[in-house]
Amino acid sequence: MAATEVFNHFSELSPNQKKQFDQLFELYSDWNEKINVISRKDISNLYLNHVLHSLAIAKVINFKPGTKVLDVGTGGGFPGIPLAIFFPETTFHMVDSVGKKIKVVDAVSEALELKNTLTTHGRAEAIDDQFDFVVSRAVTRLDVFSKWVHGKFLKNSFNEIQNGILYLKGGDFKDELRGVKYKLYPIEPMFGNEFFKDKYVVHLPR
Repeated sequence: MAATEVFNHFSELSPNQKKQFDQLFELYSDWNEKINVISRKDISNLYLNHVLHSLAIAKVINFKPGTKVLDVGTGGGFPGIPLAIFFPETTFHMVDSVGKKIKVVDAVSEALELKNTLTTHGRAEAIDDQFDFVVSRAVTRLDVFSKWVHGKFLKNSFNEIQNGILYLKGGDFKDELRGVKYKLYPIEPMFGNEFFKDKYVVHLPR
């Protein structure tokens, strides 16, 4: 799948955003040769498995300018990098405990000339700041993740959904959400691709 598949689902992209999305394959392919941030057999599916999957969050919410987002366990920059391209007026703070992955995120951000990203090599608990939303892609159980980011949310919501966690998760995870208020957004209908069967964006309000 090429970047055109992303363009087919997001017709509002500017020429510069299209250029940035186009650059992702070469950037990640080059970096993946040095530092394995994406499964080697998976790199050919970068746009489907990683970029479009990340952008499912953009189908759930249109972040308003000035929104602050924390991406926990970002790995090579997912979902943070695709979302930072899509929402240039939203700040994305990407954190990962593996330093070499943050090195890749920094290099990709610099190559794309993204002005709305910052990174931290460390754990989410050590981030001394508050955000409108925390995003992540299945780094651990949701009940565990909620504890990691407890106290990280700004109180006042100004987007169309309440501040909280937006989590990309697949499979059956209902037992992780017992007694918690949440909303599931199935991804397969967003993109009409079977790869996303049983994959969701989970919104847990703060």
